[in-house]
Amino acid sequence: MRRAEFKGSITTTGRSEALRLDKALFKAHPEFRQKAKIRAHVIGPGTMLVTLDPDTPTPEAETVDRDPVVSAYLAFLERDMTAHPERLHPFTEDELARLETLTGGVTVSDDDVIPDDVTL
Repeated sequence: MRRAEFKGSITTTGRSEALRLDKALFKAHPEFRQKAKIRAHVIGPGTMLVTLDPDTPTPEAETVDRDPVVSAYLAFLERDMTAHPERLHPFTEDELARLETLTGGVTVSDDDVIPDDVTL
């Protein structure tokens, strides 16, 4: 599956540096409309993830905190499942039995908080 790629350049506007990107990006993803507030997350050398600023209300805004890397991964999964539904299949009885064994005796609650020292 090929994901959409948009080219651009780094330029100057006034006294600030700016990212200039293909207009096609904004047509394909109107959530990045003009004047939208964004945040840039450097996730590795030469790699940056740009997200909408969660503190800026948008019409589709939810009240849930979102991790930009997890959101990007879930979006990737959604695109892949849509493009290749033939790869999806229900769990087999053996897989379900193994999952029950792995999670047996574990109790959870929606109110549980994952400690800060736990890395997912």
